[in-house]
Amino acid sequence: MEFKHVSVLLEECMKGLNIKEDGIYVDCTMGGAGHSSEILKHLSSEGRLIGIDQDTEALKASKERLKDYENVTYVHNNFYNIYDILESLNIEKVDGILMDLGVSSYQLDNGERGFSYMKDAPLDMRMDRDNGLSAYEVVNTYSLDDLYRIIKDYGEERFAKRIAQFIVSRREDKAIETTFELVDVIKAAIPAKARREGPHPAKRTFQAIRIEVNSELAILNKAIEDSIEKLNEGGRLAIITFHSLEDRIVKTKFKELENPCTCPREFPICICGKKPKVKVITRKPIDPSDEELEINPRSRSAKLRVAEKICSK
Repeated sequence: MEFKHVSVLLEECMKGLNIKEDGIYVDCTMGGAGHSSEILKHLSSEGRLIGIDQDTEALKASKERLKDYENVTYVHNNFYNIYDILESLNIEKVDGILMDLGVSSYQLDNGERGFSYMKDAPLDMRMDRDNGLSAYEVVNTYSLDDLYRIIKDYGEERFAKRIAQFIVSRREDKAIETTFELVDVIKAAIPAKARREGPHPAKRTFQAIRIEVNSELAILNKAIEDSIEKLNEGGRLAIITFHSLEDRIVKTKFKELENPCTCPREFPICICGKKPKVKVITRKPIDPSDEELEINPRSRSAKLRVAEKICSK
């Protein structure tokens, strides 16, 4: 199927990045190249785009979409390694970095990838299909305690304990192999009244398993720190998140980088020596407009935060 992805908060990202036409920019999650394409429109031939994605199908689609541009470098890797990626390309500093942490429309809609609770498919959920850990292993080999922890912490699911118990009980008879089999288990675990209210009953559990499979939260703090390190003064880091756990991490890390002082409040002057590295541009996250929500309902939970690198003296 065609790799497509409706780019979320597109205009807001371009404004947030404050693009210089001769600058160097990194799209950490290239996907279908929606954001990348727009960045390139703002660049002259002297500018350069580095596109990173761990999904080879995404990179293939991006190369096709951007075939008329010569100032693009494609990298099959995880943005967790952004520092080493730029070092390997002999790029000391860049002018802007974008991270879109959402799952692409292609990954959700392509049945065989196993991301969606709305399509029957083998349990997979790997963004990088070379990754050894899939949703199948998580569901069928993780202990009860680990399943409970993941579903509770990453999915913020109030019925996490029951869902974990039902998964362990079901797999004793037969391995849970497909998305619909897992959905059935989740529905059985959640009380009928709760199933009728709110989002799809499997949404939070699927989110939790996907985060575990792809180590999504574990990589975020380091990726933010390394990205700021690789920005020129005045360069910007823009991050789109899609659930509260991600947004909380970004908000907290930006705050730490803006105000790293660890001195007690009663101290008249700072003696710890830690200097601010960024200025937070978005005091509150930017949400999709009503017009965007109408066009792309999947953008509903998206939030954009932007920070600018400053020179600490």
